[in-house]
Amino acid sequence: MAFDPAAATAAYIDGLGPEALAKAADYTRGSEWLLLWGVVVSAIVTFIFVRFGILDRLSAKLERRRWAARTFLLCAAFLLLSAILTLPWDLYTGWWRETAYGRTGQPLGDHLGQYAISLLLGALFGGLFFLGIYALIRRAGKRWWIWSGGLAALAITAVLLASPILIEPLFNDYKPVPAGPVRDALVVQAKEAGISPDRIYMFDGSRQSNNFTANVSGIGHSARIAISDVALKGASLDEVKAVTGHEIGHYVLGHIWRMILVFALLAVALFFLADRLFPRLARLFGSNATIDDPRGFPVMMFLLSLFSLLALPVQNYLVRTGESEADAYSLRTANLPDALASALVKTAEYRSPRPNAVEEFVFYSHPSVERRVRVAMEWKAKHVSPSGPQ
Repeated sequence: MAFDPAAATAAYIDGLGPEALAKAADYTRGSEWLLLWGVVVSAIVTFIFVRFGILDRLSAKLERRRWAARTFLLCAAFLLLSAILTLPWDLYTGWWRETAYGRTGQPLGDHLGQYAISLLLGALFGGLFFLGIYALIRRAGKRWWIWSGGLAALAITAVLLASPILIEPLFNDYKPVPAGPVRDALVVQAKEAGISPDRIYMFDGSRQSNNFTANVSGIGHSARIAISDVALKGASLDEVKAVTGHEIGHYVLGHIWRMILVFALLAVALFFLADRLFPRLARLFGSNATIDDPRGFPVMMFLLSLFSLLALPVQNYLVRTGESEADAYSLRTANLPDALASALVKTAEYRSPRPNAVEEFVFYSHPSVERRVRVAMEWKAKHVSPSGPQ
């Protein structure tokens, strides 16, 4: 009997069982609604800051400071205070809900400790970035938003360089894959792709999440491929090889550089819209600040959160394209379509495998699991004979 990719795909997805599929769909729909509610939360925070003049009062106390110091402190203070203000919301979305769905077993104390680290890093790096934005507004005049793309590219590049060395170790323990069959197989894959084997790590991703995952981070000499211990413990050797092939695909195909360019262009678009709409929205919230005044930073942040949501379909489309290319790379090099399919099915626990077309286009940063498995099965039909790979 001829191999049927459609039937094989259905078997993989249906193998999860109706209860797991329903739970995944419920979790995914809830996550999508949280994105929308997040904008509402952002609006409430902005209203509170403007209504009570929090940054106005702080600005008055800092009036003797140099412009750069005052601007940085106002931006960092808003990022810090707004994060504290939204802590109940973040606890619900980032810990309670994840725990309720069985996506994490992280103790609340550990979660709060890591949240505090994220908060301080966000205030520091965010304050520095927006100091740069306000400097552009002052010095570049009406076309300041054109230069924002370059600043965004520099900021993203700096964070990517520093992340594997300075940031990620604050949250997880990264170490080489232990000696054994898995490491031996990954060393072969790395060498075939021209990647130094010491660039492949495992990390204790189970500390925060039960998700089956791996990633590429860093650029240049700091770049590395990291595989969660969840994937290493809960997968067969072939599944690990297929997933690693996917991550090597991201590395070899230079997707990080493409995403830097994309985010830089999105920054230009978002700040252009912010420049045009800031006065009207500031009046709506009751603020008398102009766009070059950091007292209006809460309004600026609300605009960016709103526009980021509106830009989500474009961003997700570009990321999905990269994910499809990485899948294709894994299939070409590892040639393990069934292993890739079974590994992908494990991600369906937190990403509904059968979204409708609109839902996938708007909200999905990865192609649906059903779509990705179908591609793998079509590859199998063309390249794998009953006796093994061709």
